Amino acid sequence: MAGMTRADYDTAPGDDTAPGDDAAPSDGAAPSDGVAPTARVASAERVRALPPIVVLLGGPSAEHDVSVVSGTAIATALADAGASVRQVLIGLDRTWWWLPADHRRGDRTAAAYDHPEGLDGEGPLAIGAALDRLAAMDPPPVVVIALHGPFGEDGTVQALLDAAGLAYTGSGVAASALGMDKALFKRMCRGLGLPVVDWREVPVRRWAADRAAVELEMTAFAAGAGDPRLMVKPAGLGSSVGMTLVHEPGELGAAIDLALRYDTVAVVEMYVPEARDLEVSVIGNDHAHLEIYGPGEIVSGNEFYDYAAKYTPGLSETSTRAEVDDRTRAIVHKLSRDVYRAIGAEGFARIDFLVAGDRIIVSEINTIPGFTPISLFPTMPSEGGYTFSDVCVRIVELALERFAARPTTHLQTTDLPR
Repeated sequence: MAGMTRADYDTAPGDDTAPGDDAAPSDGAAPSDGVAPTARVASAERVRALPPIVVLLGGPSAEHDVSVVSGTAIATALADAGASVRQVLIGLDRTWWWLPADHRRGDRTAAAYDHPEGLDGEGPLAIGAALDRLAAMDPPPVVVIALHGPFGEDGTVQALLDAAGLAYTGSGVAASALGMDKALFKRMCRGLGLPVVDWREVPVRRWAADRAAVELEMTAFAAGAGDPRLMVKPAGLGSSVGMTLVHEPGELGAAIDLALRYDTVAVVEMYVPEARDLEVSVIGNDHAHLEIYGPGEIVSGNEFYDYAAKYTPGLSETSTRAEVDDRTRAIVHKLSRDVYRAIGAEGFARIDFLVAGDRIIVSEINTIPGFTPISLFPTMPSEGGYTFSDVCVRIVELALERFAARPTTHLQTTDLPR
C-alpha cells in the first residue's frame, strides 16, 4: 500500500481499539489512556523511590554524537529531579567508561567525549567487565539506554542487559531489532496492510557483483513513479546518516556506496514530493492503554531532513502541534498504535509519517528517539502535562514495571520437562 487516505480510515487494518484507547477526539487532544494527569508529574517522592539509574550514552555507531547529547540531557534531567544517576560512556571502540558522579556536559561539544580520560572517566572496561560491574551494584540499577543506531537501538545491548539480569528502558530485543531494520520493518508493515512508501533493497553482495544492473533496475523503479528522485539510506541506521536524495540516475552509484558504508543493505525508496514530516510520541507498556501525543511537525531547512537539518540549531523549524485536521490527527494516532503494537514495542517510541495531500504514509519507528534540544519526542507530551524531566522519570518507571512482569529467569531442575 503506497499510502492511506482519509477515506480509508474507517476500514483501516488493525482496528481493534481497546476500551479507553479511542481515536483522537474531535478537539484533537491526546487519546484517553487510563493514566491520571497527576501521575504524569514526577513528584519528589516518586523520584526518591527510584533505584540508582545508569545512563548509557555514546556507543560505537555513527550516531555516537547524537547519543552523547541525548544521554547527558536525560542524566541531567533525572539528577535535577532528585534521582541518583551515573553516566557510562561507551566509546567507538566499544570500551565502557564510568564518568564522575557529578558529571555535567555543560557547554562541552560531543567531540569532548572522544577522550573520556580527559573527563576524569574511569575505564576503559571491556563489555564483560562493565556488565559485571553493573550487575554487582547494590541495589541493582535500572539502565537508561540513550544509545542510537546499531549496538544500542538494534537489540544488541538489550540482549546483553537481559543476560545480566538488569532492568532497562524501552523495548526488548525483538522489537528493537525490528524497529531498527528499515527493510524488515517495511516488510512487516506491508504484510499487515499498513501504508508505506514503495521501496527496493540493495544487498552489498549484489551491488559488488553487478553495479550496472542494480543502477538500471533502480532507474526503472523511479521511472515507474514518474519522478526520477529516490531516497537512498542504510537499512539499519538513523539520524539521516548515510542518506542521500538522488535527483537523477548519475547520482545513484555514489548514494548506494555511501549507504553501504554503514550497513550491508541499502534501502531505496520512491520519493514523495511535497510531503510533510509529522512525528508522534507513544508512551506505555500496556498496548490497550497507550499515551499518544502529537503529531508534531518538522520543516526542514535543507532539501530534505538530513543530518545537518536535524542537528544544526536554527536550520530547521519544529512544532509540537502540527496544523492538521481532526481526521488526519485521528488517522496518525491510530496508525501509531498499530505500528507500536505490531513490533511489540514497550516503554516509549516515536513514529514518523509522511503526509502528502490525502496520502498518509508510515515512514519509520524509532524505539530510542532523540532527547536533544530540538527533539520532538520528549516535548510533544507537554500537551498531556509532562515536562522533559517527567518524560524521563516515566520511561524509568515503565522499565521497572516491565522488568517486574518478566517471567522467572532462573529455572530449577524441577522446572525442566523431564
